[in-house]
Amino acid sequence: MASGHLLSTVQTANTLEITKDSAVHKVQSASKNAIEFLSHIGTDEIQPCLFDESLVAISENGQTVGTFSISVKSSHYLLDERFEMDCYVVHARCKGTVDNMPCTTSITGYITKNLETLEQHTEESVRFREHPVEIRTHVVKRQDHTVVTKAIIERDEEIHVNSSSYNCELLQGLVSESANLLVLRVMARRQAVLENAIFLSFDSDHHICTSTYRALGFQKQQVKKEEVDVFVIERAVHSTEGIPLSWQFSFLSDGHLSRRVQVGSPVIMLILQVPILIEIDKPDPRPIFEKIPLDWEEDVELYSQFLDRKEELQASHATYVRRHPELSNLLADFLQLLLLRKPDDVVTFAAEYFAPFSAQNPPCRSFQSSDKPSPFRSHT
Repeated sequence: MASGHLLSTVQTANTLEITKDSAVHKVQSASKNAIEFLSHIGTDEIQPCLFDESLVAISENGQTVGTFSISVKSSHYLLDERFEMDCYVVHARCKGTVDNMPCTTSITGYITKNLETLEQHTEESVRFREHPVEIRTHVVKRQDHTVVTKAIIERDEEIHVNSSSYNCELLQGLVSESANLLVLRVMARRQAVLENAIFLSFDSDHHICTSTYRALGFQKQQVKKEEVDVFVIERAVHSTEGIPLSWQFSFLSDGHLSRRVQVGSPVIMLILQVPILIEIDKPDPRPIFEKIPLDWEEDVELYSQFLDRKEELQASHATYVRRHPELSNLLADFLQLLLLRKPDDVVTFAAEYFAPFSAQNPPCRSFQSSDKPSPFRSHT
């Protein structure tokens, strides 16, 4: 488990010039299809990729020599004292031993919804007996520039600091190590890789270089007594100064990493057991009911229900009338007065007749003045 990148075929591309420490360095640009690929990844694809996972590091002789964990969550990034934006926070940590020497590598990155890197912290430490060495690299986006600062610390004392600044317009298609974890999970869930695309990346010295992805197809992997199908993706990072590095990642169908192999390294990362796969609940399609003409009189069942309901209501009404004999007397008095008066407006006459019985009206005399205006009649 060599110190350096946690997770990371060179093709010809246009070159751009940047300034670093008063020297001019040529940096290749990302291909157009790589930039479009990143821009077309939506939040609906990234949402199922937000989970935690862990693997163990196994040496050539089968011994466990370390652990490897990844965590991806939704979060917020503070742009300044007043504004913040939604983002994803990615944290990866690799801890183990190399030749009996403890070493640790950790990465924490803040990634936008468009998979751009806002900030990334990388810490690599190796303890040579009683002589600890630590490399800290800080990548941060400031307005239209991305600043990379690298510090080497020995025995808690900084012995070397290097800083570079890049124009963000020249870094389109950049996939940092933290963003790479999300990109790999998206590709794994799609079970497809964009071939012949050139991305930008950081090499082991955090210089800008190119990287590519390649699908190696489906394979079988043994996890304890269970055999699972995995989709294998190879990522290659070509440094402008050092040797190229490549990794092979094996993924389950939901994006869980089942195996990670750095080409040339004697240590591999493996899962100890198959995790519970993440499934996306798809809503059932809304049912469509066709409108059917209803002739209830011809439908035996509906007509029977109608007759039953009719008899039920008639019996209920008859019972109510028997329990309230005053109802018959009240209606008889009203009909008698109605037939005597024979008014043209029966509705208004009924309203005036029954108004004294309303509980909302104040009590009044039984005999009222004939010239008192009625609230139920319009006056002009």
